[in-house]
Amino acid sequence: MSSAVRIENAPPAVENAWNADCGVVVAANITETQRVPSLGSFVRGKDVESGRWVYSLRPRAVLDDSFASLTLKRRLESGVISLDEAPPGVIAGRVALAEDETIEDALAAAAEATKIWRSAPLSTRLDAWTGLIRRVLLDRRDELIHMLTLEGHPVELARWELSGMLELTRAETVEFLRGQMWQEFTVDGRRNIVRRQADGVVCVSPPANAPLVSALLGAVSIAGGNAVVVRAPRAAPFAVSHVLRTMIAPTLEELGAPPGTLNIVCGSPGRMLDTWIASPHVNDIMYFGDTPTGLKIERRCVEMGKKPILELAGNDVVLIWKDADLDAAAAALTESFYGSGQLCMVPNQALVHPEVADELISRLAARAEALRPGYPEEDGVLLSPVLRHDRFDEFLAEAVEAGATVVTGGQGMQIDGTPDASGFFLQPTVLRIDGLGGARDLKAVREETFFPLLPVVVPEPADDEILLDAFIGFVNSNRYGLRNSLWAGDEAVIGRYVAEIAGGGLLKVNDSHIAFTAPLPSHGGTGLTGGAFGEANYPALRATHLQGISIVTGESGSAD
Repeated sequence: MSSAVRIENAPPAVENAWNADCGVVVAANITETQRVPSLGSFVRGKDVESGRWVYSLRPRAVLDDSFASLTLKRRLESGVISLDEAPPGVIAGRVALAEDETIEDALAAAAEATKIWRSAPLSTRLDAWTGLIRRVLLDRRDELIHMLTLEGHPVELARWELSGMLELTRAETVEFLRGQMWQEFTVDGRRNIVRRQADGVVCVSPPANAPLVSALLGAVSIAGGNAVVVRAPRAAPFAVSHVLRTMIAPTLEELGAPPGTLNIVCGSPGRMLDTWIASPHVNDIMYFGDTPTGLKIERRCVEMGKKPILELAGNDVVLIWKDADLDAAAAALTESFYGSGQLCMVPNQALVHPEVADELISRLAARAEALRPGYPEEDGVLLSPVLRHDRFDEFLAEAVEAGATVVTGGQGMQIDGTPDASGFFLQPTVLRIDGLGGARDLKAVREETFFPLLPVVVPEPADDEILLDAFIGFVNSNRYGLRNSLWAGDEAVIGRYVAEIAGGGLLKVNDSHIAFTAPLPSHGGTGLTGGAFGEANYPALRATHLQGISIVTGESGSAD
């Protein structure tokens, strides 16, 4: 199984340079015709071409002229123009558009592979495989970060995302998973085993905002004994295809996993989901995306006897008590603006004790105003472009009309920070809402804010017992449940928070809201975040099912 990336019409020296260090090939090396890294579909351990391509654009080109860049992408993919007519430096790479028979064959290949792979010992598919992945992530971290910036992620966020992948492969995480996946007991002469058995074929549909890290998360279900089919999203397919193809697939080959354990196809999300749901080969569908679409997919999966594993919207709440470390709490709340709020696991709202509200909001505003936009490969940049501002304007206007105060921000801006309603970026915006009573009625509080708008709710002064009851009730009334966090020093307050908060895949106390730490999960949630079956998401566990085994050797067992 070759892991080389083919560059269309490229001389060997250029192709070898790309394969040696992805990202080295630049426009200066291109003299006569446009050459871009090209990948086919990946099925049964082989590249499959179709003659049709889906293109990933460089973020800098999109930021400099989005209309021209996106028009170029449409014209190339529709065949109106050829690759030779594209200007240099715009295209990051391209991936074959999978034909229907290729998509079907990927499912069949996965079904064949899982019959073999599910029987591999845990020491191979869990311990050895995660060890190999960890080695690859560390050895090729610069290349991986580069691939994330090609998706438009600021380099600072790319480093954070890499840290999350590394936590998934730490010894503590592997040890926890092993204990969950296989336990043995000797009872009355019987060898009794409780294990998790692979579901089978897991199809992964990552989102457009974070396709690579989501695809990698879904691929971790391979450790449960499953085979995986990943859809590379049409908006930006190259990084997903490249990393899975050249970094993850070789680790499976090294362990002797059967061809078809990992398959990668690029195509329309709606059409591919229809195929997956209808296919007798498919057991689980892991879907990342908006809540309304995800819940519809959940219903369709259940009707067809398939397991839905959903990663949908977040609307995380951060509580700040009166004895909190305000500098640390303000730093955690500033994470709300990372990626311009276009990450599901950042803080979406804060509830602060009235005695420290003014000071906390002042510190938060100063941090928000220090953030700057820029090109994703530039150090220090944490803001990403927000192509549509309509929901931001709608949520902000409704809150202000209801009496909320804009502490800082509230406008669009250009990449150099100049205020401009037509700019790609939005100023990090802190919104103060006084009074807890009607706060949940506002869209900025009730719904996910997938843009840099953080509402800070300040309740009316009251006795601490009353306030704490209200704080906990407020979190538990949230229809979403990804991450929630608390900043407090009082052990009694912390104890009640941990004991009484029911929702969320992860609770954090006096810690970064978005930081990863093994062996805790990186994803997963309840309510509108994870659907009816939502919980903390360990893909190696979510894509498996419990099975009990009793073995008697020698004298037969008896029910007596």
